[in-house]
Amino acid sequence: MDYAIGDVQGCFKTLVALLTKIKFNPDKDRIYFLGDVVNRGSNSLDVLKLIYSNRDNMKMVLGNHDFHLLVCALTERNPNKKDTFQDILEAPDKVVMLDYLLQRPLAIDYKNALLVHAGAPPKWGMTDVLENSKLVEKNLQSADAPIFLSKMYGDSPYIWDEKHSNEEKSRYAINALMRMRFCKENGELEFNHKLNTDKNPKGYRAWFLHSKREMENHKIFFGHWSTLQNVKKENIYPMDHGCIWGGKLSAYNLTKNEIISQQSLES
Repeated sequence: MDYAIGDVQGCFKTLVALLTKIKFNPDKDRIYFLGDVVNRGSNSLDVLKLIYSNRDNMKMVLGNHDFHLLVCALTERNPNKKDTFQDILEAPDKVVMLDYLLQRPLAIDYKNALLVHAGAPPKWGMTDVLENSKLVEKNLQSADAPIFLSKMYGDSPYIWDEKHSNEEKSRYAINALMRMRFCKENGELEFNHKLNTDKNPKGYRAWFLHSKREMENHKIFFGHWSTLQNVKKENIYPMDHGCIWGGKLSAYNLTKNEIISQQSLES
């Protein structure tokens, strides 16, 4: 069986319980994590080690919290007061864990379905998503990764332009694929609003509610947006069910097309 799991965010006990519930078999099952496997919860290192130790059949895309860990570990930026990944930063095998994250993609094409942390801009098709994901991945996997990471924080450019520099294109791709919730039809991003789709800022809509999206015929599985409620949109599968906030951690069975959830066990 193949499964897509939403934001774990260091909730190790709940993850173990969910894997038990789906009867995960490392010999024949595959898990795809939709980003934000670390931070906010109390056991980020345990989650990351579990994924790493099963790396042949556990895959993941980078989420904004995973990316934030890399920035704090490899640049001069300090963790925020709410960050809880100090266990990784102090681990004896920290370098191995960070190197593993540096090798992760921002998006995965799973049988013509998109696995991504935040979403896809309305004007981007699968090729656009994967090409711009690879642009960022190439920089993360280079010897200059710390320099690259030090330049990637910031909201601009808010809109995509082929005339942008590689640095600007990379920053837009990171923001779109890891942070986006609301945008305009032309892909202009907005980062101040995080509530449900009925609370959209003027002139913006949830990225998946725009008409004539290039990827409207592709299934998209994503995390990041824990406040989404009652989304009934064809081919749209929000998988962050708020485990860290006392909600659930969920796995979508990509083989049988069904959701299995585990109530949060985090204190």
